Amino acid sequence: MKFLCICQSGLGSSFMVQMNIQNVLNAMNVKDEIIVDHSDVGSTTPDLADYFFIEETLGEAISNLPKDRVVLLKSLIDKNEIQTAVCKILDKEKISHD
Repeated sequence: MKFLCICQSGLGSSFMVQMNIQNVLNAMNVKDEIIVDHSDVGSTTPDLADYFFIEETLGEAISNLPKDRVVLLKSLIDKNEIQTAVCKILDKEKISHD
């Protein structure tokens, strides 16, 4: 499974969300292989990942992505929001976690 974190330029905030997701996965002892990467809005296509994390103000910029695979974040630094979103996906995909 692959998570892709997206921001306008694909550098700063998407990389920060990537690190936060990786920390959440490690803290929850997820054993399944989940690749977490980051990208810019313009380069993102539906085939690049299973789930896409993006700040909600950029939601319209990714209208080409399946809505059921997009996680719109209100805050890119709120670890609780990110953890809640990741947990929902793990539960939906039946992936074991603490």
